[in-house]
Amino acid sequence: MAAAAAEAGSGGAEGTAAGGDGGPGELGPGVLGRGQLFAAVVDAFMEKLVAAGSYQRFASCYHRFYRLQPELTRSIYDQFVAQLQASIKEEIQEVKKEGNLEELFNSLDKIVEEAKDWEEPAWRPSGIPEEDIRSAVVPYLLKHKSYLQKVLKEKEEENRKLAESVLVGRDQIAKLQQLIDTRRQAWQAISKEQRELIMTFKEPQ
Repeated sequence: MAAAAAEAGSGGAEGTAAGGDGGPGELGPGVLGRGQLFAAVVDAFMEKLVAAGSYQRFASCYHRFYRLQPELTRSIYDQFVAQLQASIKEEIQEVKKEGNLEELFNSLDKIVEEAKDWEEPAWRPSGIPEEDIRSAVVPYLLKHKSYLQKVLKEKEEENRKLAESVLVGRDQIAKLQQLIDTRRQAWQAISKEQRELIMTFKEPQ
C-alpha cells in the first residue's frame, strides 16, 4: 500500500502541474478563442476525472489483488484510464461534429472581433418604459414591414408570370384543338371520297 500511495501522490502532483500550465491566465479574453477555450475546459475535466479516480483509490478497491500482483494492477489501471479518456474524447468529438460547434465557436469569435470596431454606443434604457418599448419595437416593425412588402412584390411577380403561363397554355390548347378539328374534318372528307370511289367500282346487281 505504501508503494501505491507514493505512486498516487506522484500522479496527483503531475496532475496539479498540468493544471497549472493551463491556468486561468491563459484563458483571459482575447487570448484564446472559444474553440481553444472549450478544448482547455475538456482537458481540465479529464485531469479532474483522473484525479478523482486515482491509482490509490483503484488499488484500495482491489487491495487483495494489488498485494498479489501490484505491477499488473498498475498496468490494468493505466489501460483503464487510457481507454476511458479515449472514449470520452471520442464522444466529445462526436458532439462537436453533430452540433457543428467548431463553426459556431469561430462565428462567435468573429462577432466579438467585429463588435470591437462598433462606434455607436450600446443601447441603454431611458427609464421611460413606453419610449423604450417604442424605440425597440418600431424599428423592428418597420423592418418587418419592409420585408413583407418585398415578399408581397415577389409573390405578385410570381403570380403575374404564372398567369402569363396559363394564358400561353390556353392559347396552345386552343391551337391544338383547332388542329385536331381540321385534321378530323380532312379525315372525314377523305373517308367520304373513299366510300364514293368504292361505290363506283361496285357492279350493279
